[in-house]
Amino acid sequence: MAQTHQHPESSRDDLEKAGEQQSIDENPDGLQYGSSPTSRFHKLTRRLMSWNVESRGIWPIPFSQRTDPQFHKAFFLWFAFNTNILSISAGTLGPLTFGLSFRDSALIIFGFNVIGCLLPAYFSTFGPKLGLRQMCQARYSFGFYGAILPATLNLATMMGYLILTCILAGQTLSSASGNFGAQSELMSWDVGIVVIAVISLLVSFFGYRVMHYYERFAWIPVTIVFLIAIGLNARHMTPSTQIPAATHTQVLSFGASIAGYVISFAPLSADFSTYMRGDVSSFKVFSYTYVGLFVPACLVQILGAAFAAAIPNNPTWAMEEGDLAGLLHAVLLPCGQHFTRFLLVILAFSVAGNIAPTMYSFCLSFQVMIPSDITARIPRYVFSILATAILIPLAIVGSTKFYETLSNFLGLVGYWSSVFGAIVLTEHLVFRRGNFANYNISHWNQPGKLPLGLAAIVTSLLAAGVVVVSMEEVWFTGPLAKKSGDVAFELGFASAVIFYLPLRTLERRWRR
Repeated sequence: MAQTHQHPESSRDDLEKAGEQQSIDENPDGLQYGSSPTSRFHKLTRRLMSWNVESRGIWPIPFSQRTDPQFHKAFFLWFAFNTNILSISAGTLGPLTFGLSFRDSALIIFGFNVIGCLLPAYFSTFGPKLGLRQMCQARYSFGFYGAILPATLNLATMMGYLILTCILAGQTLSSASGNFGAQSELMSWDVGIVVIAVISLLVSFFGYRVMHYYERFAWIPVTIVFLIAIGLNARHMTPSTQIPAATHTQVLSFGASIAGYVISFAPLSADFSTYMRGDVSSFKVFSYTYVGLFVPACLVQILGAAFAAAIPNNPTWAMEEGDLAGLLHAVLLPCGQHFTRFLLVILAFSVAGNIAPTMYSFCLSFQVMIPSDITARIPRYVFSILATAILIPLAIVGSTKFYETLSNFLGLVGYWSSVFGAIVLTEHLVFRRGNFANYNISHWNQPGKLPLGLAAIVTSLLAAGVVVVSMEEVWFTGPLAKKSGDVAFELGFASAVIFYLPLRTLERRWRR
């Protein structure tokens, strides 16, 4: 393909011409399956598509199909993504797990979210310009087979989030079925987990259009519940004054959890913008995504920190291990038992706004993890069902260790996500010169025309070594972290850039 060196904000005609040159399959929606056009699978797919179910998987979205002009959808999707009880639980880690005061927790939440939201917001701009899903775009640095590594890690990350979110929602739904302080509820945690998983499956099953429509409104009732909770308890939310000033170790360790929460969106952020108009200003997409990420993540996490910091002054708020649902029940109880149950149900269902998009991206990463033409052509919704089948038993098994799992998990996903982000960002800004025209989209599934990926794989391994010596988790503390605190995601990002620059340069010269 003839290379053009125009700026990515070039005219619509230029972009359309590039899209025509980069010939890709315009009809990869799984309709080729079956022994004949009348096969059952073919008929089912046709029927579902007539109901606006998106079956398209990782095949690039042609420029002619990138027509969605409603860029505000990016804002509402990420706003709903983070306006839920999982964000509250992340905020409670400051006072409950790291022993921080409310003031210190709030400042750390604000500062690390300001930085952490930059990477996923920037990667979201790739979707309209390239029409590639995030893990497919990673092939342009990791190579066709090398992309299996980040895709596998991304699958593990998303499944971890799905499990944690489903556990929390199941506990909240179970708490809503009984009276506050009761020894047993009418609905068990296990049943609550199943109910939440199935409802979220229905939203993700339909795909892009339905999911964006749902996310546009999903945040509203949850926000109302949060405002009710604040109004009821403003006079009770007096943080303890007996907590000493934060040490640098506490700041960095809690900061790693907060950063990990938002940076982990980077490996999937372009998945939700691929149908948007290709001639859109990248700054507009970045701004909508950044604000949609930052505002709810920051405010809801601070709310969680406020509730947790006030527990010592409110004995009835005291939490049993891992029972955030009990805390939520307690803070809403002044509304009366019956109305409190209703509000808890709303909070439990709020996680559908998080689980549904995660399931959506899970399907796409799964197709990259098993790079064959067969999996690429399997309709996306099949993998939504698979994700739910995996999620339910794992969430039920892990429901008794929520807080210990949460604090460890958020740090770990931040480590690998920062390394991944550094590699993809360096490839784009340095080796592709920040120009989307330097990606030949027709090469997306051609191993011989994509980078070898050796530079990215070796960089990942070397950066992983840096991460290990600088990480601090309950089960392991690296020698550097013992002196400085948890600086793994920062050093992981920096070292990945440093390693990738010379290695990718050598790879390009050797490939020639």
